[in-house]
Amino acid sequence: MQIGSRTIELDQDGFMLDPALWDREIAEAIAREEGIEAVSDKHWAIVEFIRDYWKEHDLAPPVRLICTEIGVSVRDIYRLFTSGPARGACRVAGLPKPDGCV
Repeated sequence: MQIGSRTIELDQDGFMLDPALWDREIAEAIAREEGIEAVSDKHWAIVEFIRDYWKEHDLAPPVRLICTEIGVSVRDIYRLFTSGPARGACRVAGLPKPDGCV
């Protein structure tokens, strides 16, 4: 993926190979690939929670925990990230592909 003068390497499923390179500009580019034209405050709240959880636990948070902590329903997450929390939200958050993600 080319973002300005930077080349961001993705795996075959579109997940970042080096999550340390993630920033909001990269997140917005990945979000556009996911069909998200404008990243809302709710998107950012979910993405930032996912990143913080991943940094602390080295894995993506369970969907129910995202819902509880952010105050959204599972349905809301699927509305915001149409390819789902594991595929869409984790990609936008710059995480490597979560275990069990197809």
